[in-house]
Amino acid sequence: MTAHTEDNELLRKSMSGFGLLAGGANVIMQLAHPAVGYGVYESTVETGQINRHPVKRTRTTLSYLAVAGMGAEDVKAAYRKATNRSHTAVKSTADSPVKYNAFDPDLQLWVAACLYRGFEDVYYALYGEPDADFLDEMYQRCHVLGSTLQMPREKWPSNRLAFENYWNAALDEVHIDPTIRKYLYGIASATFVKPHVLHPLIGPFMRFVTTGFLPERFRDEMELPWDPVKQRRFDRLVRALAMANRVTPTVLRQMPFNILLWDVRTRMVQGRSLV
Repeated sequence: MTAHTEDNELLRKSMSGFGLLAGGANVIMQLAHPAVGYGVYESTVETGQINRHPVKRTRTTLSYLAVAGMGAEDVKAAYRKATNRSHTAVKSTADSPVKYNAFDPDLQLWVAACLYRGFEDVYYALYGEPDADFLDEMYQRCHVLGSTLQMPREKWPSNRLAFENYWNAALDEVHIDPTIRKYLYGIASATFVKPHVLHPLIGPFMRFVTTGFLPERFRDEMELPWDPVKQRRFDRLVRALAMANRVTPTVLRQMPFNILLWDVRTRMVQGRSLV
């Protein structure tokens, strides 16, 4: 019997294939915290290296989001166990510029907060601003973005006002140094995409989209230029995405998240690795 999962319309509807264009911006937001940034940059987990294993790294990241947002409790438990094995090696050394540990619930809260902010932005972009009651209800359920791992449920700020207070205070920790900026510039420009001959074609577009989805504070940390002309172009793009999202059938709109959740369940049944 499949365990029950609580529906979260904000996450479910934000998990649209069109929303993937905001993914690079959200990764930058997460890694703008030095401990998270160097945790990823220095990671010795081979399969987690996006420049060497872009497909597998992308699959595991998006699978986590699908599991956290739409998966039943048994699926979450299995994915947590698999992720824990990978995260065991993600911890700072004596030579690391900052201290970090993948099991740190404070860092998991920061990542979960960035994910929530990203899903919220995608929802606004694709569906418009919902009423406050809807946001309050959906926010309460978004603790799964962190509690699917080690973050205790009670660590999630109690309401949206508390979240904003946490977010504003956490921004004091945000800093992107030249080393991490260079690494993240590659993500913004999708330099991990193969074959490399595609980079001149997709790099400028992905950098434009990523910069557009970034809040100003993170945009400034990345030293990415922006102006009113680019903003108007970006706004037109977002309106086009929203229109395409509205006319796309649900099963297609939710790709690849629905396929990845199916893949995780299939791997569980077959006893294959989940990450």
